[in-house]
Amino acid sequence: MPRRSRPVMRAHARLEVTADRDRSGRVRTRISRLRSDAPLVLRPTAAVEPTGRWNPHGAAHVALAAAAAGPIGGDHLRLDVEVAAGAALVVRSVAATLVLPGPHGRPSRTETHLRVAPAGTLVWLPEPVIAAGRCDHHATTRIDLEPGARLLAREELLLGRHGESPGAVHQRLRVTLAGRPLHDQEFAVGPDVPGWHGPAVTGGHRALGTLLVITPDSPPDTRPADPTPTSTGADTAVMRLTPTATLLTVLADDALTLRRHLDRGMTGPPADCDTQRDSGLPEPAETRMPKGRVTSGN
Repeated sequence: MPRRSRPVMRAHARLEVTADRDRSGRVRTRISRLRSDAPLVLRPTAAVEPTGRWNPHGAAHVALAAAAAGPIGGDHLRLDVEVAAGAALVVRSVAATLVLPGPHGRPSRTETHLRVAPAGTLVWLPEPVIAAGRCDHHATTRIDLEPGARLLAREELLLGRHGESPGAVHQRLRVTLAGRPLHDQEFAVGPDVPGWHGPAVTGGHRALGTLLVITPDSPPDTRPADPTPTSTGADTAVMRLTPTATLLTVLADDALTLRRHLDRGMTGPPADCDTQRDSGLPEPAETRMPKGRVTSGN
């Protein structure tokens, strides 16, 4: 019997979190909506401290797992994430994403839309995307931030498996702040992209990554330092987008070197992502003080 080809997959997963106060008055984040759609499977997890100094108090932790291989050519996957005012969310993926060619000759597509409300915190740490040979993949990440939102977002791309030339990959990262464009970057590699492995693009490196840090409550003179100004095996660049928004870009020879340099860039501010501070929520009744009243600690 002839083998039946894999059907094209369409999926739309959603994740939303909100902030509440517990009996002690501390802000805690709860998951208000968790909708998986295979192959995008969302699972709450135990707290895992992010690398560096990003460890939001009371944050919700969610892992993104794949219930099937891919995306494969023809697949269209979408993930929407929303962080409400004062909430904190850490999202990781279980394993790297291997992008494969499909039997239909069509490109695969992934869309990620992240929204963070005022005083919300999002730590976005997916595992790398591996562009297998002959793939044709289009990935779009849109991040909409409100004033006062905090963000740490890491993205990594590996160009092919071991000893393999990558297929075609088109990536776009668009970030808005208060409805205005903050950062909009497109990147393309593959056999149909002239000069993609030249010094103006990848410089022959096979691992690429970015780290976007937005800390509106940090001093304007703080930012992630260039983690490797004199090291070998990687090229790095630090770009100040605004006084409180910084983009770190790394080109490396392999995945381990890439992750090591990105992790070093995560050691910068904020020193305390405590959602109790400036949470956007009203103070609990038992701790609210009348206006104009001053009390003494004696």
